[in-house]
Amino acid sequence: MRVGTLNLASGRDATGRSVDAAGLRSALAGLDVDVLAVQEIDVRQPRSHRLCQPAEVAAALGAVDWRFAAAVDGTPDPFRSWQPVDPPVLAGPHDPPDGPRYGIALFSRLPVRRWSVEALGAGRARLPIHAPDPRTGRGRWWWFPDEPRLALAAELDGCTVVGTHLSFAPHTAVRQLVRLRRWAQRLPGPVVLAGDLNLVGPVPATVFGAPRLVSEPTYPAPAPRVQFDHVLGPATLRPQCPEVRQLALGDHRLVAVTVSPQ
Repeated sequence: MRVGTLNLASGRDATGRSVDAAGLRSALAGLDVDVLAVQEIDVRQPRSHRLCQPAEVAAALGAVDWRFAAAVDGTPDPFRSWQPVDPPVLAGPHDPPDGPRYGIALFSRLPVRRWSVEALGAGRARLPIHAPDPRTGRGRWWWFPDEPRLALAAELDGCTVVGTHLSFAPHTAVRQLVRLRRWAQRLPGPVVLAGDLNLVGPVPATVFGAPRLVSEPTYPAPAPRVQFDHVLGPATLRPQCPEVRQLALGDHRLVAVTVSPQ
């Protein structure tokens, strides 16, 4: 089984603009992954052509099943607090798109026995981001609040894959990963964790208690210096064909690896 993770960044390309449906499908065409965890994915957001991006990604991948978990209800805006979706709600291919929303998703080409989601909370830190002023269109620095974080699990035949996107504040990300580890211990094993963990190098493996299956810088995409994007799994899995690849969209590189029991 080939597992991957990608921070989609709302489908933004090198110019900083979100691509349309054709551009999204083109960027992901030929991507050979059985299960893909995706972060920063939009549903009906004005900034991304009001697309249901999970549906477009699923079509590009040939996924037979998927779920979207909204972390934010509405459009992230520096002028107001972000509204969490509480309790977390999963939307799939047979649910009408409800938005605007923003969050994470998990896609599978393999049959999924059960889906589940876990809220991981949000930190109090704020992140400086250079983005357009919605009033003038001019770029400026904003202090964006941390968003609520989630973990999304797909129970497959023989293993469970968990996708997540942790806080940009390292101390909060560590706390969330500890909570995620406890939740994952209740899921059918072996458990593979894939996502943008916002923790560098060997730190996530130490906290989660499972080795890195890919060890290579992933961020920023054009010239990566650190590894934020990870696939972690138990020592009973044998990683093969690790891959870190820059796509035509997203500000992180894609990470993928094939896993099989020893």
